[in-house]
Amino acid sequence: MKEFVLLYRSEPLGEIKLTPEGTLAVSKEWENWMGGIAAQNKLVSNGARLGNEGRSVKPGNVVTNGPYVEIKEIIGGLSIIRAESLDEAAEIGKGCPILNVGGCVEVREIIPMNG
Repeated sequence: MKEFVLLYRSEPLGEIKLTPEGTLAVSKEWENWMGGIAAQNKLVSNGARLGNEGRSVKPGNVVTNGPYVEIKEIIGGLSIIRAESLDEAAEIGKGCPILNVGGCVEVREIIPMNG
């Protein structure tokens, strides 16, 4: 089996706050989806959420702030899964709860580094 990364993309939520019940419901959706992948022994690394602040390191050791206000879409997290093919990995991505709130899942194969 190959490994694939699922990148969870969405528009920034801004000041939107969920109620405790809403937070619990969203967490349960993710827990159920991740649990289903794990039950198939296809979950390599469970979902990791990413913070909203970051830095970009560019050539010449230039460090800039990011993500930027003008960015319309952010990467909110990622998981690593096992699948036989890119198509199978994309099929797994179709169950992601982020799709219910207008987000998307980017699916990319992880190419092992040799040496």
